[in-house]
Amino acid sequence: MDVVEVFNSLPDARLEPDLHACCAAPAWGAAVLAKRPYESRAELLAAADAAARALSWPEVLAGLSAHPRIGERAAGNSAEAAWSRREQSAAQGADEATRVALIEANQAYEKRFGHVFLIFASGRTQGEILAAARERLTNDEATERPIVTDQLRRIALLRLERVLDAL
Repeated sequence: MDVVEVFNSLPDARLEPDLHACCAAPAWGAAVLAKRPYESRAELLAAADAAARALSWPEVLAGLSAHPRIGERAAGNSAEAAWSRREQSAAQGADEATRVALIEANQAYEKRFGHVFLIFASGRTQGEILAAARERLTNDEATERPIVTDQLRRIALLRLERVLDAL
């Protein structure tokens, strides 16, 4: 049985925690489950992509609630916490000045937009993340929301790939 067949055959209750770890917006996981059965991995990923793009702003905020601040180590033993630590691993080795500047940028971002700064951190250095945070601080709300939604989408798809690889 291939991975997609396994995914299609598992009960919702078995997949819901994994999907929640990919994206904490309940509407996203529900949409992914509702479209089963999938014919291929590509079809499943396309449906997950479409579900992420269709999230309302309140649903995106629900998804953000599960993400730690960039540079903060996610606590716990959950898959979500482990993935967050892995995704931010390249960002952990910065010098003290960059680390402090990133904390300040996070605080400024949260004050300006009312939620955590979310970025697809996999493969990025802390310096690159800091530069992106500073750049995004110049955005207005209307410009920033689609960027945040896209970052959440990219993270969810990466994590869904991990779920599929573990089946």
